[in-house]
Amino acid sequence: MRHFGHISPTVRKDLFHQEPVEFTAASPSRLLAAALGATLYSPATRPHLAADIRKQAARGVLSMVLCLEDSISDAEVGSGETNLIRQFEALGEQDDELPLLFIRVRTPEQIPDLVRRLGGTVRHLAGFVLPKFTESRGTAFLDAVAEAESRHGLSRLYAMPVLETPDLLHLETRVEALAGISRTVNRHREHVLALRLGVTDFCSAYGLRRTPDMTAYDVQIVAGVIADVVNVLSRADGTGFTVTGPVWEYFRSQQRLFKPQLRRSPFLEEGVEELRTALIEHDLDGLLREIELDRANGLMGKTCIHPAHVTPVHALSVVSHEEFSDAQDILRPERGGGGVMRSAYTNKMNEVKPHRAWAERTMLRAEVFGVAREEVGFVDLLTAGLQV
Repeated sequence: MRHFGHISPTVRKDLFHQEPVEFTAASPSRLLAAALGATLYSPATRPHLAADIRKQAARGVLSMVLCLEDSISDAEVGSGETNLIRQFEALGEQDDELPLLFIRVRTPEQIPDLVRRLGGTVRHLAGFVLPKFTESRGTAFLDAVAEAESRHGLSRLYAMPVLETPDLLHLETRVEALAGISRTVNRHREHVLALRLGVTDFCSAYGLRRTPDMTAYDVQIVAGVIADVVNVLSRADGTGFTVTGPVWEYFRSQQRLFKPQLRRSPFLEEGVEELRTALIEHDLDGLLREIELDRANGLMGKTCIHPAHVTPVHALSVVSHEEFSDAQDILRPERGGGGVMRSAYTNKMNEVKPHRAWAERTMLRAEVFGVAREEVGFVDLLTAGLQV
């Protein structure tokens, strides 16, 4: 697998100063967590799920969650499990063209049961998404993942806990809830690939729902939780986990209350104004703004519920030539003692010690998403991805 692997090598060569690396499910977990990108959710009950998975893989999706939880009704759980078993069999023998596949379960007991029922096709499974994760619930979930991995002789089953419970939202319980989650995931660090945010559930606790004109960061009670999750669980000192961005709910045009947020200037080149119009009509300008805010607030990757969201997430995850230049300068061995210098682009200060963690994170993103050529912007990357 590789990001932008679905576009032709010739086009990739024109777009990238440094192309994204290839990786597999056996790659180091730090690289896999960064490479999740836009993780596309799909109900486990879809009758042609195997075909859907291959179709989305051909369009650049590299991680998917097959959901047995909130996306289906309580009455559909049994049929959803049966369908998953059947669809994994339909995926066939070859797994080199498949995205990383995760199953979102409801209970810990489902984990060993599904692994057993999958039989040999469990090789297609990267792991499980664990909903409504707390210290008390999380221990049983993560123990089940570890036990299923060991009992069936699997090389690695990953877990992605979802942080979405009211005790994280409520101020009087947040500190202890975060401390408990931290204790739990650290005990099972080798299995925890990334932590996911359930912002829809956060909003639900207060009867809120953001409009297409607003990002998660415009809802202050949600923004506060995101900040605290990053503060406790995603520190850059080697103890942190990857935390992924919240879902963007909208994919149809609705009446606007505010002016479009997508600036016109990147779209002035001939032929791309149509792309700007299309993005605005599909409410994706708000998505683009939220992706930028995700990264500014320490998140990486994003939960997606519509294929149209995947390419924008990946296009904005590519490291710009300017970012790459700054990161390289900061990380040069001869600068290990610190200091400050003007950037090669002569538009900012690069201070070696304070910016080092940013530079290391940027280089990891450059490895999995690539580095754009100096003259290539996100519009070029979007256009190339959307044309496939």
